[in-house]
Amino acid sequence: MLHQKIRDEIKAAMRSKDQVKLDTLRGILAAFTNELVAKKRKPDEELFDEDALVVISRLAKQRKDSIAQFKAGGREDLAKEEEAQLKILEVYLPEMMEKEEVEKIAKAKKEELGIADASKKGMLMAALMKELKGKADGMMVKEVVDSLFS
Repeated sequence: MLHQKIRDEIKAAMRSKDQVKLDTLRGILAAFTNELVAKKRKPDEELFDEDALVVISRLAKQRKDSIAQFKAGGREDLAKEEEAQLKILEVYLPEMMEKEEVEKIAKAKKEELGIADASKKGMLMAALMKELKGKADGMMVKEVVDSLFS
């Protein structure tokens, strides 16, 4: 299970004195515990892999948002820290689809649903996100959907 793998990685990071990795992995474990409590489960239980991936992808999204904010604010030093943590988080996430693959699926889904005008963009977006959950970045899917109607 992913939960146990993270615990084992923490021990390895402690031995190797890799502080960035250690901090990131501890953050993941804390997020796992918060998720368990939010789901009204005991904090010492283990998350199922699907739930763990949702938590890790949420953390990765937070890092991406922080990186953008720090760069906009001229804080490259903080952006670099977040980028280092993001790289560690991405190790545990499944490989994301390329934009070209998402475009093919989006065009096919648009035809399948018979969507012709931009007022139905939300319906297409919802169908795509349901199909591509965990396989494609939501922001990229939104860009692809927007490009289909421009």
